[in-house]
Amino acid sequence: MIFPTIDFAVFFAVVFGVSWLLLRRPRAWKIFILLASYFFYGYWDWRFIGLIAGASVVNHLAAVGMHRSRNPHVRRTLLVLACVFNLGSIGFFKYARFLAEQAMLLCHLLGLPLDFWLPVLDYLGQVILPVGISFFTFQALSYVIDVYRRVMEPADSLLDFACYLAFFPQLVAGPIVRAVDLLPQVSRPQWPAAIDLSRAGSLILGGLFKKIVIANFLAAAIVDPVFARPDAYGAWDTLWAVYGYAIQIYCDFSAYSDIAIGLCLLLGFKIPLNFDAPYLAGSIQDFWRRWHISLSSFLRDYLYIPMGGSRGRSGRTYRNLLVTFLLGGLWHGAGWTFIAWGALHGIYLSLERALGWGQDRPDAAWGGRILRRVVVWHLVCLSWLFFRGQSFGHALDMLRALGQWSAPVQRATPLVLVIAAIGYLSQLLDGERAARLWQAVSRLPAWAQGALAAVGLTIILGLGPKGVAAFIYFQF
Repeated sequence: MIFPTIDFAVFFAVVFGVSWLLLRRPRAWKIFILLASYFFYGYWDWRFIGLIAGASVVNHLAAVGMHRSRNPHVRRTLLVLACVFNLGSIGFFKYARFLAEQAMLLCHLLGLPLDFWLPVLDYLGQVILPVGISFFTFQALSYVIDVYRRVMEPADSLLDFACYLAFFPQLVAGPIVRAVDLLPQVSRPQWPAAIDLSRAGSLILGGLFKKIVIANFLAAAIVDPVFARPDAYGAWDTLWAVYGYAIQIYCDFSAYSDIAIGLCLLLGFKIPLNFDAPYLAGSIQDFWRRWHISLSSFLRDYLYIPMGGSRGRSGRTYRNLLVTFLLGGLWHGAGWTFIAWGALHGIYLSLERALGWGQDRPDAAWGGRILRRVVVWHLVCLSWLFFRGQSFGHALDMLRALGQWSAPVQRATPLVLVIAAIGYLSQLLDGERAARLWQAVSRLPAWAQGALAAVGLTIILGLGPKGVAAFIYFQF
């Protein structure tokens, strides 16, 4: 079940009405939200409901045990067990086949027998990746680690934690909402003074526009065809396919985050923003403060800083950056291209730090600031080429196609360039930049707001291609 569908519209309409009816009865509300979230998650494959339910039980019991124990050894043991369970789950479903393939390749190079690996690969090839496992696993990790650090206390009950972990608006593609931010709201749901309808509606409609009109159009018009056959296109088509993918993945992923935030607002909850105009960044460091903020802050707080962060010698800092982004790349997918994508960003950040280019000076000349943004944009696009590429060979084919300037233009039509430009400029509404728009809409009478939303939705559905593709980050 994905957001821009009739199925989800009916589902959310029911959840919205019942949720507000039960909000003054917290226990009944929690049970309903948990069941609704499990229904939403089980809509893809009901068998994985047991996985997220099991994760709720294991992590909550570990958190309660750590909170009650005064023995440091016991607390560390419980934390290790919880982390092993969480990382083991994601490791089996997401990385087991990749690791088995690498082991089989190593055995082949060493001349060792391969009889053991063939049935293993056959079995692992039938394992289905649970949608959203990377997101709810990281949320579970944030919970047990923060309880261990005594940043927060465990949830009052297993029901509270299960509601937090399975909360459907951001369950399958983020943002990664930490327990310290969302759990208190879920544990003690309160009737707000008012629903921020203008902001919620603007985020949802804006997200639908970015997903249906921009991301889906760019994917069908240029990105998918060119990436599928790079040998059939010239430099201009290839260049705009790379640009188009950068804009597609931004519009696709930020759309999901915006819709999730808007849905949470309609239900009376607030979750942090996940994007803040990333392609306007003046450095790679700044880019990661703006792109997928919930993941970058998670990697910073739970991996980079515990490894030592920027403390100590420069060599250790570069190592910490590289390890953090190698693992960040691996988080996105089990493949060497994802690792290469992470490695590129780790190298970018290390070079910026070594050369002192990490900070974007607001007092710098406007020409220099624009140049920095152009350079960062192209470095990010280069890394996206490996992220989207099916293999290193495929990525190299795309790079070779960038040299074929004599080939005729087939896909980079004026319409494609206009839609790409609109997608790029849609960043200007990220974060709090659209506050004036929300305030203007909120001053309209209710009937006018409803009419405006209906007209906007009609335009979006009319402009969008037939059918709705799954969000890109569902695969992660």
